[in-house]
Amino acid sequence: MGELTFFLGLQVKQKKDGIFISQDKYVAVNLKKFRFTEVKTTSTPMETQKPLLKDEDGEEVDVHMYRSMIGSLMYLISSRPDIMFAVCACDWYLKGQPKLGLWYPKDYPFDLVAYTDSDYAGASLDRKSTTGSCQFLGCRLISWQCKKQTVVANSTTEAEYVAASSCYG
Repeated sequence: MGELTFFLGLQVKQKKDGIFISQDKYVAVNLKKFRFTEVKTTSTPMETQKPLLKDEDGEEVDVHMYRSMIGSLMYLISSRPDIMFAVCACDWYLKGQPKLGLWYPKDYPFDLVAYTDSDYAGASLDRKSTTGSCQFLGCRLISWQCKKQTVVANSTTEAEYVAASSCYG
């Protein structure tokens, strides 16, 4: 069958010292599909200093296009750790950073390491915290998550404990 180079939207480049997995072709198809080829680019997935607020005066969104776009972004994060914590990341970031991916170097140790963090009461509407975590096997990213906590934490310590237990689970 030959060397694996493309599988389920993932581009695989096998080299002597490791494997690189990316989705730049998948990004290009989705930028065109959602008409984002002419938008202004950005270097980070999300504005870091502006809180997300409900837009009371905003236009109605085409729910079918929105669901399709979110589904495409969810699939895309399988090889894009730069947007793993930004589910709200939009295609103007992807347009500016289409060739990023995961590098899995050969001959590295396989120690399981996990990192986690939370933002205490970061959601302005309900004051819930957001948990983010990632797990590495050696230097290889194997899992990540980002989600709003189900409880309202009473302190930063409690928010961090909730994040740690979620990461451990």
